[in-house]
Amino acid sequence: MSARGPLFRRLLVANRGEIALRVMRTARELGIETVAVYSDADRNALHVRHADVAYHLGPPPPKESYLRGDLLLAAAKAAGCDAVHPGYGFLSENAVFAQACEDAGLVFVGPPPAAIGAMGDKVQARKIADDARVPLVPGLKEDVRDLAALKAKADEIGYPVMLKAAAGGGGKGIRIVRAEKDLDEAGRLARAEAAAAFGDDRVYLEKFVVEPRHVEIQVMADRFGDVVSYGERECSVQRRHQKLVEESPCAVLTPSLRHAMGEAACRLAKAVGYVGAGTVEFLYSRGEFYFLEMNTRLQVEHPVTEMRYGVDLVEEQLRVAAGERLAPVPEPRGHAIEVRINAEDPDTFFPALGSVRRLTLPAGPGVRMDAAVYRGLEVTGYYDSMIGKLIVHGADREHAIARCRRALEELRLVGVATSVPVALRVLEDPRFVRGEYHTGLLEDMARQPAPATVELAALAAAVAKFSQVERKVASVTGTGSSPWKLANRLDILQGRVR
Repeated sequence: MSARGPLFRRLLVANRGEIALRVMRTARELGIETVAVYSDADRNALHVRHADVAYHLGPPPPKESYLRGDLLLAAAKAAGCDAVHPGYGFLSENAVFAQACEDAGLVFVGPPPAAIGAMGDKVQARKIADDARVPLVPGLKEDVRDLAALKAKADEIGYPVMLKAAAGGGGKGIRIVRAEKDLDEAGRLARAEAAAAFGDDRVYLEKFVVEPRHVEIQVMADRFGDVVSYGERECSVQRRHQKLVEESPCAVLTPSLRHAMGEAACRLAKAVGYVGAGTVEFLYSRGEFYFLEMNTRLQVEHPVTEMRYGVDLVEEQLRVAAGERLAPVPEPRGHAIEVRINAEDPDTFFPALGSVRRLTLPAGPGVRMDAAVYRGLEVTGYYDSMIGKLIVHGADREHAIARCRRALEELRLVGVATSVPVALRVLEDPRFVRGEYHTGLLEDMARQPAPATVELAALAAAVAKFSQVERKVASVTGTGSSPWKLANRLDILQGRVR
């Protein structure tokens, strides 16, 4: 608790699941009362049970519950809240909602609406980054609807290129184009997906960086214009532009590159008048890094930074939102890894539904589990497939990998398929172990048979060979006897049967 008393009296957590629970835990430590919101599907959720007060929003679909800013503000007003924490996802990067909170006299625990809007528009974000001397991937600085202009720029910078939604995020509205003949169709598909996901069909074009690494910088800014960096996170293990395994530090960054990326991220945050926690994402390849985007919220993988730096980023968010100055950044120690536990088929990555019948969570030194999963939980298709996060800390990278494998093997979740088998394969892959991987790692692994598949194939071959021997023995002896019963017939097993 602050020496001057609670930072806020009552906080509305405008989210659900593990992130809502995680925010509430810090708030409770700071003496702040918490208010939960829930849909019909989340009536029995852990974040609802944990809060001091809970308000019902409506039916399960997000557009009728968690995306209804008017309902969230009504709950905050009814509960007597003085602040709103948006978590991540849903309305966390919605400038209109942030402004509505301010207009209602509520402190929005996040950046100013103008900063959210500027960084949410990817074309505008590139322009601001360019002005702040942040390295950019070669490409257009504005959205273009004319195919001829797209082709001209693609010819100038060379294929492959990438089309991206101007108002995008989360991997939506992205198309990789490897030849001019595919540009028209890719543009049509990217615009359609962008319009469906964001209500905005603008796209822009940039060079597709071959075999890049996805490295991001955690920043924190206060209302006095100060900005600090909490180092980097490597997020290159991803499928369909969705992250699965994150770690800190990045295995290949030199101290000078790490410093340069941190400085660039802080320059961008200052240029946009940022306040609170944010993440500046970069592509890194062959000694160079390029600005990708800025996420104006707390990241899913923020515990990686917390474990390595020994900080509570949610507490820092709340203190900054209450008008306090930034705390000094501690020295980082060791190595941290996070694995997202998704309810999905490990072979196809399609969402998995069902009821959690048995659950055993991992524990032990250096192990943290952020989850709102419990026995009896019904996993539905209404929300994101992530149901938990495993975070570990070790003395070094080798130690952290071994600890993460041990913890994943301890996890028992029966009733719903999860992505755990894929994560274990990643941790055992020689390229990951060596730190020599890029964003295409999971795609490369998908082309190779999983260890379990190899073992099954070997077993099937052994059974087939056994059946062949059995048939040969039977044909020689004129009987249907098992070869095990005929094991003493050396003349059969060593002579006539080959």
